[in-house]
Parts: sequence; structure tokens; C-alpha cells
Amino acid sequence: MEKLRAAVAQLETEDPDFIDPRELSSLIDRQQAKLAEVVHRGAQRGHNTVEGKTVHGWVASTCRLSGSGASDRLRVGAQLENLPRIAAALKSGEIGYQAASLVCRLSDQLGEKRNLMDEEQWVEYARSFSIDDLRRLTEHARYVADPDGAEKDNEENYEQRYLHLSELGGMYKLDGVLDREGGMALKTALESLSRRLGELDHRTPKQRRADALKEIVHHALDGGTLPRRNGARPHIAVHTTPDGLRGELGAGPGELANGAPISNKTVQRLACDSLMHRVLKADSLVVDVGRAHRTAQPAQWRGLRARHKTCAGPGCDRPASWTQAHHLDFWSRDGKTNLGRLLPLCYFHHRLLHEGGWQTVLAGGRVEFIPPETPVMIKRRWGERRWAA
Repeated sequence: MEKLRAAVAQLETEDPDFIDPRELSSLIDRQQAKLAEVVHRGAQRGHNTVEGKTVHGWVASTCRLSGSGASDRLRVGAQLENLPRIAAALKSGEIGYQAASLVCRLSDQLGEKRNLMDEEQWVEYARSFSIDDLRRLTEHARYVADPDGAEKDNEENYEQRYLHLSELGGMYKLDGVLDREGGMALKTALESLSRRLGELDHRTPKQRRADALKEIVHHALDGGTLPRRNGARPHIAVHTTPDGLRGELGAGPGELANGAPISNKTVQRLACDSLMHRVLKADSLVVDVGRAHRTAQPAQWRGLRARHKTCAGPGCDRPASWTQAHHLDFWSRDGKTNLGRLLPLCYFHHRLLHEGGWQTVLAGGRVEFIPPETPVMIKRRWGERRWAA
């Protein structure tokens, strides 16, 4: 150990510009193999009992590792005794530690069936494949050599799935673990909806994925295919006042069904294409509930889809069936629901116009999106101008 400490001290003084990263990585991998051997032997001698800890707890605290890191070192240390060719390849630098760890994990899973493994072949795999490809290869090998054990592990993994949604300071935090099939289904759906939507889309990839998930949920709600609750389709309920809907100064915010406040600009966006009830109250007592009606009628939607195949946002390829009807003259400001003054907009472009402060101008059958704080000059008569809707 004294020589190793001296060698490490010497290495730290060397100019990093003249150190070969591949050689350095190989040396570190060899030391990781030695560490795995040391902790495995220590566990066999019961060093953990001296400190009153579990084996994994002792390795984690002694080596400053996470629980999974401690498990990995213990498994590698144990399995290298059963895989002499893999151990030799790791110590000689032929293969890296991560590759050896994957092969050791397969050996541990196979148990007595590990004699089916051709070590020389796995050394070649470890040298030739990337870590991700090697991982897939070990998984396939497990299913071939031990299908019952693989299925059992798959069911145990499936039981670990969870999804947790919590409110966090005006936002919601999503945390979860999905099974492989469910995760791939969600990943595929998100990828299909998280591409940039034209020249105005400056969202980060993670923001696009968050918006894609929201679109998926809204599409499921709007599609009417979800199970009904209390005889009604599940939907977002928003409570507001006429003043709030018009966005008048001093008006209180809208409210979601759980009482959480919501911006009046968001209420106005939702009102563009929604099912609305008129509710009269005397103090807190409801005295009348009006008949529900849609702000954009089904016939108008059919006309919109005949005119527009996709979202009307510039460069956007979102199909019309995934859009909302936007009023060029805001509905909340007494804009009429006329087909000629409606546009199909996806969630992203619709939000730009309401919460994002953008404006639209319809000129010559073409829609122009205008950034916030930009005056729009439209010549009607000499000297007359107006702002975009």
C-alpha cells in the first residue's frame, strides 16, 4: 500500500495534458477489481460484525459507496473467484471494470448454471461491445440459459413500480419507476410529441417532454375514452367570475377543483374551447346552474379541420385533432365564435398567445405571430393603426 500511495502521489503531480486517459482508466479499473476482492474477503472474515453493521452497510460506509455500489463490489469480488478468465482479463486491462461487472452479474444470476458460460467468448464480447450493448447481451443470455429465473426476476421488478404526484409550490412534481414495457410505451409517446414545433419553439428538450406528457393527458381527457366518474367524463374543472374571465383589473384568480388558484390568462386560454356552465350564487349558496354549452361548436370544429390539417402555428406539424380552437378576438373579451375568426392551435402555440404575451394578425388568409411588446401596423385608413388581437 505504501508503494501505491507513493505512485498515486506521483501521478497527481503529473501534467494531465500528457496522461493517456485510456491507460489511466485501465489502471483505475484494475484497482476497482482489487477493491472488490478486498471487500469480499473482509465480508467473509466478518469485519462488518465488529462494527455492528450489515455486510452491505459496512462496505458502503467503509468505501464511501452507495448501496448499489457496495452490492456491485461484493458481487464482483465473489464472482471473480468463479470466473478466472474474466478476472485475468480485468487485471491485465483487456476489459474494463463495468464490463466485468455485467458478466459477474450474469454469473451470479445463473448460479449453478454459470458453467454454461464460455468465458473466452464473454471476454471477446466485453472487448468488442459497448457497455449498453453488452448489458442487452447479458439480459438475452439470461433468458436463454435460465428463462424461469429471468421471469421470476421480471415479476419482482414489476412489483417495484410506482408513480407519485405531489404538489410543490404552485407546480406538481412527478416521480416514478415504470416496468420495461410501460416505460418504453411512455418514452415512445413522448418522443413522438417532443420535437420542436417550428421556428418559435425555443423550449429545452426536458420542457418539451413535460409539455408532451401534458398533451397526452389532455388528449385522453378530450377523447372521452377514460372511465366515467359519477356518470361524467373526467375533466379539468375551473371556477371563475365574469370579471376574472375578462381579465379585468382587480379580479380574483380562477380556481381549480381543489381550490388552488390559477392565472386568469390560463382561464382565458381554457375558455377558448371548453364546456361552460353558468352558475349563479347568493353569497356562497348556489341558486341556479345554467345549461352547459361549448364555446366552439362541433360543426365549427369540422370546418376548422377541413381548412387546417395541422396546428396553425408557423412550422407546426401537430395534427388538427390535437389542437384547441383559439379565438383571434379573445372569447373572454366578447370575441365572436365565428369560423372565420377561429384557429386550431396546439397546446404550445395556444399558450404563447395567452400566457406568453404573443399576438396574432390575420392578413390575406395568412396568420402572423407577433412577439410581445411589438406594435402591429395595419393600414385601414390613412394614419389608423391597431394592435394585434
